[in-house]
Amino acid sequence: MTGVVTIPRARAFVTARFDSDRQVELWERHNAESLIALACRPPADRPFAASEVNLQLERAHLARVRGTRHLVERSAATVAAAPADAIAAYVTILGEAVFEQDGQRRVLRPGQLLVCDADRPFLRGFGHGLDELAVKVPRAEFTRLTGLVTVPAPVVVEGGNPHGRALARLVARAVRRECPVPADEQAVLELVAVLAGHVDLPVAHRAAARAFIEEHLTDPALSASDVAAGTGISARHLSRLFAAAGTSVPRHILARRLDAAYTVLATDRSPRTTEVAARCGFTSVAYFSQAFRKRFGVTAGEVRRRGG
Repeated sequence: MTGVVTIPRARAFVTARFDSDRQVELWERHNAESLIALACRPPADRPFAASEVNLQLERAHLARVRGTRHLVERSAATVAAAPADAIAAYVTILGEAVFEQDGQRRVLRPGQLLVCDADRPFLRGFGHGLDELAVKVPRAEFTRLTGLVTVPAPVVVEGGNPHGRALARLVARAVRRECPVPADEQAVLELVAVLAGHVDLPVAHRAAARAFIEEHLTDPALSASDVAAGTGISARHLSRLFAAAGTSVPRHILARRLDAAYTVLATDRSPRTTEVAARCGFTSVAYFSQAFRKRFGVTAGEVRRRGG
């Protein structure tokens, strides 16, 4: 098994670093470069403060966005000047978020999730401030999974939806500041496709299986049969689903554990390698060390000494 030398790391942007008269301008510039180009309109009589943690994966982009009261608009002119060529998903964490597109208005409350085409003009309002997770999926990836080039109409997913909860957990863990968990990018892509409501059942099953693995990754006894039972499908069907994606359940679990271990080892105050291995579901330090070097081309000790 071959892999990357490093794991992508999140980067933070905070408007408080800049003079107040340039905060909106620099916030708009940052979003245009890092996520999606938008015009920001805070109340004229109130200060504006915002922060964003961005994580660019190979294909998808993840973010945690916070801000004081404001509106954002993605106009037809903005779309033409800075096309995103992407599908966006937003998970409301705190407050209410108003979303207007194609003449329809929706109010999203904490826990709800929205999937929309980022290149169809929209307006969003955050009357009580903003705290949300965001996912940007390249249109080509969305098309590959769904056969569609757009989301025909914005989709609102209730907080109790299991795929929605799984996506929110994956993104939140990946962009948190303390002990982030590397995102399973393919799971993110498949979950967004499922939530948009336009995938075949095998993709939905595989997305659910990947989400189950994420929730039980540190359990050293986790097996393919556990994943099949947790997903509600047969072990044979599960094996076929992962084979179609070019891997197997054991190989996928191993890769995810190694990615998680790399992230912990790369922090400034990493625990000892033996502790990291155990924390990430490995029962043999020797096997962990061998697999780690094979995947990343360096030893776990070298990553730990290099630190953050």
